[in-house]
Amino acid sequence: MVPLELNQIIAIFFGLLVIYVLARLLYLPAKILLTLLGNTVVGGSLLFLFNAVGAYFGVGIGINVLTAVIVGLLGIPGIFLLMILQHLSV
Repeated sequence: MVPLELNQIIAIFFGLLVIYVLARLLYLPAKILLTLLGNTVVGGSLLFLFNAVGAYFGVGIGINVLTAVIVGLLGIPGIFLLMILQHLSV
């Protein structure tokens, strides 16, 4: 086995440092993006459930990415907000 020189050891540690810094910089945006994606899926599911129940009462909200994100971020108050906005625009 060939012994490592000092320059090679420094280069390895520098490379590991760069990988660590990049991982730390990309972790938070990835976490935010995955949280937003999960909330969007939950919001779309809530809208689907709301529309299934609301069909009996004659109310409904269109399901698209924007409405799913709003309900995903705000939850149940987001559904009420979308209902109010829908009735104000009519």
